[in-house]
Amino acid sequence: MQEKEELSKILVVDDEKINIDVLVGLLKPYYRTVVAKDGMQALKRLETQPLPDLILLDIIMPGMNGYEVCIKIKDNPATRDIPVIFITGKHEEDDEARGFWVGAVDYITKPFSPLIALSRVKNHIELKRRGDMLERLAGLDGLTGIPNRRQFDQFLNAEWKRSLRYNRSFSLIFIDIDFFKLFNDHYGHTKGDECLKKVAHSIFNAAPRTEDLTARYGGEEFACILPETGNEGALKVARRIIESVRALKVPHVQSKIADYVTISVGLATASQPLGRALNLVSLADKAVYQAKEKGRNQIVNFNDIEQLIIRYHASR
Repeated sequence: MQEKEELSKILVVDDEKINIDVLVGLLKPYYRTVVAKDGMQALKRLETQPLPDLILLDIIMPGMNGYEVCIKIKDNPATRDIPVIFITGKHEEDDEARGFWVGAVDYITKPFSPLIALSRVKNHIELKRRGDMLERLAGLDGLTGIPNRRQFDQFLNAEWKRSLRYNRSFSLIFIDIDFFKLFNDHYGHTKGDECLKKVAHSIFNAAPRTEDLTARYGGEEFACILPETGNEGALKVARRIIESVRALKVPHVQSKIADYVTISVGLATASQPLGRALNLVSLADKAVYQAKEKGRNQIVNFNDIEQLIIRYHASR
């Protein structure tokens, strides 16, 4: 059974207080409700996490009408997957057809039956929950259980745009397991898979903020996206990562630098994000390559403020 704090969230958008009171009273025992009294306020609500799981939207409102609000919701990549149900006094067939055309999943006319409305809401919430579950599974790496490259790319694109909009620092950390091919050749792929899982969970736990994303980038490569994080904060995370992997003490007799598994780490920070996210990816990738070239088991940190490369060696 869902805990109360995990109840699905519904945004109710209506300019009439009596309508809001009726809908909130109907939904409150089963869902978390948030209210907006016009289209602009509704769009403002959608800038705040967590986003609602469903939107109940009136059509006739001052300023921006419901159709226009729905179009904006569906045009925004961050909100386009939130189902919208129109609840309106407009009964004409053309009105309903237009509602579906702009992206609504359902259309309820006033006055409505509370039981029917609740049933429709429940159905669409359940469909959204299942869709979200499938989306999460599609975004997870099958071996390690952490986000995969697909989710990394999506998260990077969305968070980079947000950093551009609000002019906030943005950091990336790339990680490569040192001499992993030699590990696989010596211990076998089963042990190699176990190693990947241990390293993945160690990295994941070293970057615990819910705002961050840790992903398997490919093969023995991992990456961390740190939105709203300056170079100093990102370097602290990178140090935690490199030390936490060393603390695992996974034996690696074929390593040329240690008796157990180590990692090379590349860090790049954009203090004032400009241009494309791929530029920062390129810098982080270059940094991890330099860490490997310079002896591995270390961090190479590119700080765009001072244009410096700083090397951090883990304790031997």
